[in-house]
Amino acid sequence: MKIEELLIYAQSKIHKDHARILLGNLLNLNPLELLIHLEEDVSNEKVELYKKEVEALRNNKPLQYVLGYTNFYGNKLIVNENVLIPRFETEELVENTIKYINKLFNKEISIIDLGCGSGAIGLTLKQKLNNINTDVTLLDISDEALEVAKKNADKLNLQVNFIKNDMLENINKKFDVIISNPPYISYDEKIESVVKDNEPHLALYAKDNGLEYYKRILSTIENNLKEEFLIAFEIGYTQKEEITSIIKEHLKNVQIECLKDMQNRDRMIFIYSNNLLK
Repeated sequence: MKIEELLIYAQSKIHKDHARILLGNLLNLNPLELLIHLEEDVSNEKVELYKKEVEALRNNKPLQYVLGYTNFYGNKLIVNENVLIPRFETEELVENTIKYINKLFNKEISIIDLGCGSGAIGLTLKQKLNNINTDVTLLDISDEALEVAKKNADKLNLQVNFIKNDMLENINKKFDVIISNPPYISYDEKIESVVKDNEPHLALYAKDNGLEYYKRILSTIENNLKEEFLIAFEIGYTQKEEITSIIKEHLKNVQIECLKDMQNRDRMIFIYSNNLLK
């Protein structure tokens, strides 16, 4: 089949933009470049693979899982069904964390990314904080997620540490920066079917109205914090007050700042020690 025929076939089943993205990815062409190659033939093997990808997308599989990657903060990261697809809000968490680190620290720092998934947060911090030395650790309870994170670290040529663990339980090391986008969706909360039916529930849902992991992390976090520290959380947009109360229960003499995302929703909480202001 020719490229034009394949596009016509796909556009009868899925959105035309997705049809072009899938075929461009398969043929190593920019989607717009397809338009100047419409008369070129595509091998039978690739035709069959393309049709399978089109059907997967038609059956509500996320585009990123079909492609096998997502774009995050300027990098192409490997993703599959074992990890969440990083969102724009998480890019904002990373962006603001970089700003806080550059403002508060002027020395080598250690960072741990709790529940790292694909490694999007920790790897991006390691890559973009190139003005200071960083020792970055990626932690997850899932072997499959850690395997994806390791592949992304290799792909980006970044040297980081990996730990399989259930959050901070039995972790003795102290860190300058602890960052996490933990599961925070309540089990009774309605979410898009494409998310619910495809992305790992282990990384989506949390007990106690979505607050389980914030409570667990914060209940022992002092054991893992250096004297001068920064904590960064992504949160559900309705959870600001409850999480702030949990923070105040476990941490004293700290600054707590909540930032909104681009949709003007409370989405990030930053906590840092008062002595960093001196």
